[in-house]
Amino acid sequence: MRTANFTELRSNLKEYLDQVIADCEPLVVSRPHNESVVVISLEEYNALKETEYIMRQPELMESLMAAERDVEYGNTYTQAQDESVEDFLNRMACTE
Repeated sequence: MRTANFTELRSNLKEYLDQVIADCEPLVVSRPHNESVVVISLEEYNALKETEYIMRQPELMESLMAAERDVEYGNTYTQAQDESVEDFLNRMACTE
């Protein structure tokens, strides 16, 4: 995780913000009296909020864990290279 103090950030704001966006790496900004802040990209913030939302939904979490187990045990389907999405979905509907 990259760090900068408040004075460095103020002097090079554009460069620091560009790096946060380009690298998707947070920036810790140190301020006097231990009042540090973290700067993250909007994309990273949205991903964190989505994760937070999912983790608060027990049914959704269970569904994701079940899907993860299916993948782990090979309970998956593969779309043929020349198969259209519509044909693939129809084939999957017939296997249920």
